[in-house]
Amino acid sequence: MYTNHMSLQFASKSENESFARVAVAAFISQLDPTLDELTDLKTVVSEAVTNAIIHGYNNREDGIIRIEARIEGDVILLSIEDFGSGIEDVEEARQPLFTSKPELERSGMGFTIMENFMDELEIVTAPGQGTTVRMVKRIESKKALVN
Repeated sequence: MYTNHMSLQFASKSENESFARVAVAAFISQLDPTLDELTDLKTVVSEAVTNAIIHGYNNREDGIIRIEARIEGDVILLSIEDFGSGIEDVEEARQPLFTSKPELERSGMGFTIMENFMDELEIVTAPGQGTTVRMVKRIESKKALVN
């Protein structure tokens, strides 16, 4: 089975969200995903990183966000981790339209989007210690099925 992995970490600055999205997309491109698959993956990375910046670190720029991506055959495993405030109530946070920052005009759809675009979603969090979002997606491209 074909396997590969990468990890990176960066400051919790909003301008790093696009860097994270592009870095993960470049790594995943070796599986020759469809445009829709690539767009889905870039979107979930964007949502998770933005959540870490806005909610985990409350827009502080001195936090660290860590991304790990692994390819196992035709499956992408993503882990996006912050060491910020954590989530008090995960089930509430997973509800569509729920946001803890309504004053920022947030849509409250981050976890819903992640859940709909990925095959699996797991949220591991502890108040005051941070949050890790783990996601899995199978890539259906011909290249992925050959390896």
